Amino acid sequence: MAGAARRRDGNVTQERMLEEAMTAIAEDGLATLTMSALAERLGTSGGHILYYFGSKDLLLLAALRWSEAALAEERRALLARRLTAERKLDLFLRLYLPRGPRDPRWTLWIELWARTPGNGALREAQVELDRGWQEDLEALLAAGVARRRFAPLDAPARASELLALLDGLSTRVVLGQESRSDPRPALETARSAARLLIAPYGSGDAGSRTAEV
Repeated sequence: MAGAARRRDGNVTQERMLEEAMTAIAEDGLATLTMSALAERLGTSGGHILYYFGSKDLLLLAALRWSEAALAEERRALLARRLTAERKLDLFLRLYLPRGPRDPRWTLWIELWARTPGNGALREAQVELDRGWQEDLEALLAAGVARRRFAPLDAPARASELLALLDGLSTRVVLGQESRSDPRPALETARSAARLLIAPYGSGDAGSRTAEV
């Protein structure tokens, strides 16, 4: 593993740095991740990491982009599978939610949200990454309507509403306000929200059902 992580000149690859940064966040949290601590884990120098990323903030943003890129591939594969729209939506929820309070991707997201008001580059990155989830969920919902699995709906608006609910739920999980070890309660909550917002075909508009709750 160590040999595969290094180039022929003995320097640790950028991807290995990002992978190890995510592992460190999952194990010890974001506060303890420093450039020197990461360098020690990798057996390299802090200067080598700074050469590629310039600062801790840029390293964290790169790690988040790297993680989201992998999830984007999973989303594309999910949308292409021969499954019912209901099953695809359920798998989408699982993919979006954190795996638990130590989920490194969601830890980075919360850190990013806290810093975006005063950082244009971070704000642009947030918009870009959010757009991928939004567009893929819109496509999933629109396909479900076209195949008469979901009742007619405004796919962009409904996708935005569901993602906002998932963001709030995910934040509670990462902050330890939901179950600390069992991800199932959060998933069940997400499923309940999806049922309120996205009605099955033939049951009427989900928006009117939500208003009655």
